[in-house]
Amino acid sequence: MKAAARPALGRPAAAPAWEASDPYAAALRSGHGPLFLRRTDGWLLPLDVERWCARADAVDLEVLDRCEGAVLDVGCGPGRLVAELAARGRTALGIDVSEAAVTRTVRAGGRSLRRSVFEPLPGEGRWDTVLLMDGNVGIGGDPRALLTRVAALLAPGGLLIAETAPVEVDERAHVQVVDVTGGRAAGGAFPWARVGTGALLRRAGAAGWRGAAQWTSGERRFVALRSGRRASSSAEQPNSAAVISSQRARKPSGDSAAADR
Repeated sequence: MKAAARPALGRPAAAPAWEASDPYAAALRSGHGPLFLRRTDGWLLPLDVERWCARADAVDLEVLDRCEGAVLDVGCGPGRLVAELAARGRTALGIDVSEAAVTRTVRAGGRSLRRSVFEPLPGEGRWDTVLLMDGNVGIGGDPRALLTRVAALLAPGGLLIAETAPVEVDERAHVQVVDVTGGRAAGGAFPWARVGTGALLRRAGAAGWRGAAQWTSGERRFVALRSGRRASSSAEQPNSAAVISSQRARKPSGDSAAADR
């Protein structure tokens, strides 16, 4: 039996739509697509399942080289980045709303938790780096709300590395996961966003973030941002051991898998 859903922090969790998406789970288990996000107008956005399920590539490694301290990978998918960080001896946790994604991450050697970014998470306010890779800046369909949430997860002055759209775009839409080979879509439509580098920098600046870097590698685009949140005199300082211990305190259940496996 699945555990009761945890309360969201100001935003509905995206879990129900992704969790019910059989094509997505099947693609992660098999390691290949084709798989797409389909807008309500029929437009298709291809999902790079094969790359996600492979080991971290040279572009990924360049991103990981920029990470600082304890790393939270939001929407970790099958866990290639978390597994690579673990192999380097780094403190890292992946979160994903898909049980198939969490399972594959754990099998790859990474720590992972089945959770939405908008739900309570271990180590809030103490993460040194948050990753939003593979278009995950679109999670929830509201980049402003996501940036606000990430700022709360990071330690003061913490680093966000986000992969932006390969073209300049700033759009919000409702989408479904679809496997075009069978013509199947599962689960209801859920909100998603596509954000280019310029749009993300504008939104981030308005929300108090500071630009740290932007670059293109292997035809993929990235932005690094510094949180403008200031430390409180009573705030707990970042502590990698505390982050891991807070994971281990949770008993694995239907919506939690990683810490104790």
